[in-house]
Amino acid sequence: MVIILAVEFSNLVVKVEKLNSVMEVVASAPGKVLMTGGYLVLERPNAGLVLSTNARFYAIVKPIYDDVKSDSWAWSWMDVKLTSPQLARETMYKFSMQKLTLHCVSSRQVFFAVTMDFTSCWQYDARNPFVEQAVQYAIAAAHARIDQDKKDILQKHLLQGLDITIMGANEFYSYRDQLEARGLPLTPESLSVLPPFSSITFNANNANGAHCKPEVAKTGLGSSAAMTTAVVAALLHYLGVCHLQESNNADLDLVHMIAQTSHCIAQGKVGSGFDVSCAVYGSQRYVRFSPEVLSSAQVAGIGALLREVIVDVMEGKWDHEMTRFALPPRMTLLLGEPGSGGSSTPSMVGAVKRWQKSEPEKSLYTFTKLSEANSMLEKQLNKLKKLAEEERMGYDSIIDRCCQHKSEKWMEQSVAPSEQAVVEALLGARNAMFDIRGHMRRMGEAAGVPIEPDSQTRLLDTTMDIEGVLLAGIPGAGGFDAVFAVTLSDISSKVANAWSSLNVLALPIREDPNGVSLENGDPRLQEITSRISSANIN
Repeated sequence: MVIILAVEFSNLVVKVEKLNSVMEVVASAPGKVLMTGGYLVLERPNAGLVLSTNARFYAIVKPIYDDVKSDSWAWSWMDVKLTSPQLARETMYKFSMQKLTLHCVSSRQVFFAVTMDFTSCWQYDARNPFVEQAVQYAIAAAHARIDQDKKDILQKHLLQGLDITIMGANEFYSYRDQLEARGLPLTPESLSVLPPFSSITFNANNANGAHCKPEVAKTGLGSSAAMTTAVVAALLHYLGVCHLQESNNADLDLVHMIAQTSHCIAQGKVGSGFDVSCAVYGSQRYVRFSPEVLSSAQVAGIGALLREVIVDVMEGKWDHEMTRFALPPRMTLLLGEPGSGGSSTPSMVGAVKRWQKSEPEKSLYTFTKLSEANSMLEKQLNKLKKLAEEERMGYDSIIDRCCQHKSEKWMEQSVAPSEQAVVEALLGARNAMFDIRGHMRRMGEAAGVPIEPDSQTRLLDTTMDIEGVLLAGIPGAGGFDAVFAVTLSDISSKVANAWSSLNVLALPIREDPNGVSLENGDPRLQEITSRISSANIN
């Protein structure tokens, strides 16, 4: 039985097909904001504070065929279909059951926008290395972990083929151009006009014949890490290797190992891994793993069998440190998109590393001071959480008063010693953030890269001066990407209005401390149902 539901949103018809006769697994993983630890988190034992968000990437896994193919050739190969509705992309693969490797068969566009000429883009390379590595390593892990008496069930699942769909929440991507084209103001309310999981436009200006690639203007939430984690989690659950709904730490650890490996191999280097760890476990204090744990996976491309590599990965010494962390109560995370064109994180990291080698003493001093400032901010935030636990009514009361004033007036609002302690911690956190920003700026000047450009400095200073704003900074490696703010209580509309006047788009993003999760069904169908309910109420 096929159920087709069509609903019109702003002249866009969204169709969702649901086959109730097939098993379907939907997993999601959150995007991230690295609040502290930029550059430092690349080296152990430096820590970073990373917040997970309500923006999620989804992976849907189900069989392609209702039955197992009976011909002998099918037992050596299986079909894999990857669909990305937002890129209007469908790619078909053959998966070698012997070598556990994917082979691209075809890739095509499944939808064309009427506002652009795509004739020169028909042949562009549409492969997704992150999903490809996730599929290979997840299936290899399933073979290594599954009990012998369940091998036949695993084989049947694989021979039915894998139909994988990936979708990211709108917040992962920039839609400024669409808003401006519609004459809409740069506000979160304008973004809500766009349909969920909106298509990502193509960059016609950079088209280069057969090599035209889609323009994916991102907001810096770690879409590739969230996507990789969601695909790995959905596959491992679908294949019966882990059970996400039980929140088993061992299962999450397996998702983490496979997602980290897949992500590192896909991007061609072993990064710090904070973005994948956040996608798996949620908001946390993170210290990276030793890169050597992935040494066997790095040489897999030159002859090592994946069956052997996956055992090394799963039995390796994963020495990362992950401690649960979240913002103190009554504090809200905001993210703003300046629309300045973004920055290349790899090139900025490379410049800082070259500076470290050329001026080891000066760079060590700056890194030490930056680490101390990061630790101070973490200390003050933890102190605020403790104060909220010890005397919640007094904590809430002073937060309610301070959110209506600029920081220089906060101490005047305290009428009891407990409230004064809260204000002292608030001001200590602000001072630590000013120190962090200062050290980051000096690092950028010494390395010759715009870690906190002048335009961002003016924006952050203005944001810090708004009533009720506790912190403002540039997440991660800095540059011209999004900025974040942490406010007392929820004064998001006040900050959004101030940002809009400065041509900064406030994104509808909040902290959600939860990591990877199993969903009840296709998020497109859930979103349509939600909008129908809202329309009926109104």
